[in-house]
Amino acid sequence: QVQVVESGGGLVQPGGSLRLSCRVSGTIFRISTMAWYRQTPGQQREFVARIPFGTTPTYSAAVKGRFTISGDDNEKAVFLQMNSLKPEDTAVYYCYALLKKQLGGPKEDYWGQGTPVTVSS
Repeated sequence: QVQVVESGGGLVQPGGSLRLSCRVSGTIFRISTMAWYRQTPGQQREFVARIPFGTTPTYSAAVKGRFTISGDDNEKAVFLQMNSLKPEDTAVYYCYALLKKQLGGPKEDYWGQGTPVTVSS
């Protein structure tokens, strides 16, 4: 059983910072990619940042220069440092992991339950 658990969301004023964390647990052979997505009510889930372990992270245009994704496949964790937050960053943030549970097995997608971020004065 694989679990993806996010933490760190909350209420912050515009211009402030938050750091989200995500940890994956369970029977895992290797995690190849972890990412953050976000979703607001009535909207589709949108890509925020991705870190394919061993290669360069990528960001959406909306957050590039303000957010930084980092992670460690040995620790099975990914973090999102969010600076200069804006009201439009308000959303539920979801952690995603692409992984193999065993050598030679298929890559599988896993999602966390989400952590809410509210940017408001």
